[in-house]
Amino acid sequence: MKVLVTGGAGYIGSVCVEELIKAGHQVEIIDNLIEGFREAIVPEAKLHVGCLSHRDWLLETVRSIQPEAVIHFAALAKVGESMEQPGKYFANNVNYGLNLVDACVDSKVKKIVFSSTCATYGIPTYVPLNEKHPQNPINPYGESKLIFEKILKWYQEIHGLQYVAFRYFNAAGAAKNRGQSQREMSHIIPNVLKVALGQKESCDIFGTDYPTPDGTCIRDYIHIIDLASAHIKAIESEATGCYNLGIGRGHSVREVIQTCEKVTGKSITCVEKARREGDPPELVADPSKAHEAFGWKAQIVELEDIIESAWEWHVSHPNGYPSASKPPQP
Repeated sequence: MKVLVTGGAGYIGSVCVEELIKAGHQVEIIDNLIEGFREAIVPEAKLHVGCLSHRDWLLETVRSIQPEAVIHFAALAKVGESMEQPGKYFANNVNYGLNLVDACVDSKVKKIVFSSTCATYGIPTYVPLNEKHPQNPINPYGESKLIFEKILKWYQEIHGLQYVAFRYFNAAGAAKNRGQSQREMSHIIPNVLKVALGQKESCDIFGTDYPTPDGTCIRDYIHIIDLASAHIKAIESEATGCYNLGIGRGHSVREVIQTCEKVTGKSITCVEKARREGDPPELVADPSKAHEAFGWKAQIVELEDIIESAWEWHVSHPNGYPSASKPPQP
């Protein structure tokens, strides 16, 4: 199958591209290289450098590719930034996404798989969260993803563009040659590992008085290779709709730090800080719907294994990809 992957030079996208090619698919990528890296691109995949904001260019590019399916990773994904610059997030995640689905309709693409987020749920009223949980985002990032989910639903109904929206929980870990290398790292595991690498003096714990066993937030961590496998199953199946992607159990911030210490053999200095506004005490997925729909289930489920894969990546790439320290140059 010919598959177009937007954001295929990014953290999750590049791993998905690699797994797609291993599965025998032909892949082309659209990426503006603002958050992605040329070094992350699988050699067998063809790269088109450009932005989804350029509507005419996008229409022409998708026409030239004629993909059977599109996997849409390209997005802005920093919650804090979305609270400071909401317009940036609605423009990027909604308006530019509209350009993409219009290009899909124009080129008669059969299916689109969208990287959504558990942030569409907002503060949980129960855990684990299933897809029937109310969606009440508490930040523009989550709201932008929810709006696009609704757009996809209408495009399927009106234009016949089949969609799958995956609500990720906490993406983590690394593949052998591809890992997390954002220019501004915001995820907990790489930030803790930076302390073990001697690149930071300490890591922050935001909130130690939550109603959890050790007082810190609990999150469901899912390996990026498992995320990639879900996307491949989605394009190969007839399933449509929205699905949670997680392992179905959570780990606290302190557990993550302790496991990082075990994996690295290093002592991690922590600084306890006040809670961040809007951080739920616990976010854990009920991923059973995805298993029932297309047989997907996470395979790398032990936190130690997830962190070990990330540690191997960061040890071999202590500064990320070579261009990570440079300004983005599409």
